[in-house]
Amino acid sequence: MKTLKFKNGDQMPALGLGTWKSEPGEVKKAVLTAIKEGYRHIDCASIYQNEKEIGEALNQAFKEGMVKREDMWITSKLWNDSHKKEQVIPALEKTLEDLQLDYLDLYLIHWPVAFKPDVSFPEDAEGFLSLEDAPLTETWKGMQKTVDNKLARHIGVSNFKKEKIQQLIDNSDFVPEMNQVEMHPLLPQKELVAYCHDRDIHLTAYSPLGSGDRSEQMKKDNEPTLLENEVINDIAEKHNVSPAQLLISWQLHRGVVVIPKSTNSKRIQENLNAASIKLDNDDMEKINGIDYNFRFIDGSFWETGGKEYSQEALWG
Repeated sequence: MKTLKFKNGDQMPALGLGTWKSEPGEVKKAVLTAIKEGYRHIDCASIYQNEKEIGEALNQAFKEGMVKREDMWITSKLWNDSHKKEQVIPALEKTLEDLQLDYLDLYLIHWPVAFKPDVSFPEDAEGFLSLEDAPLTETWKGMQKTVDNKLARHIGVSNFKKEKIQQLIDNSDFVPEMNQVEMHPLLPQKELVAYCHDRDIHLTAYSPLGSGDRSEQMKKDNEPTLLENEVINDIAEKHNVSPAQLLISWQLHRGVVVIPKSTNSKRIQENLNAASIKLDNDDMEKINGIDYNFRFIDGSFWETGGKEYSQEALWG
């Protein structure tokens, strides 16, 4: 398995199992299946509301000797209701309790968006905190303490544009080590990838297959279907692989971590097998040329929080 190396020598498996939208009752089996198949990287988040079940799977895997803790890479994310500096460690401690772990390999700020405490999803502007009330630089100080306290080995961000990353860099000695963002051939994020790689910041691609199983209210009319793209299907046929496998392989060839989600045993195995696909320069150029600048997860659900949480503020 290809890995990405951190400055302290830690190596992160470049292909992991995503768990967003994995239902309780299914996610435990999916994690155990993934570990048995050879996955050593599980991507989690408190807001996914399935970390307790993932913790049961991890505990079972460790007890039964399927894998050792030190051979696994576990990522989780700080939710928007815990952005005050003093809230970060308690939020992480709850995640560790649910996951039945002593530490995370990677902890990320999930969104550059702040809520009032105990507000999971605001119904209106009253549920938000402004970035003046909860500055990202203060949240980042709380994140650094998780490393100081040995609760997380590495820290980073998610859904951050380069200007917001630069804000953290300019106000801290600790450069984010990861940025997890939506990324696929319809949204290759070329400028952001170049910016992050120039600063030794790794990237993780979420929704790498187009997130077709997300809720209907998050979908747009007449949105493109990534898995039906003609270029993707032509190249997949050339290599005798599925479109999903090709999309995973493309990310790995770019030096990007990729976390496809599945609870289907056959697809979990197929996704892992994508790591062995060899794409040539012509394949990569054709896929890179698709670029529609299209977001499936556009963050429009935060716009009730005001101008600073508009799509322009998030991505522009």
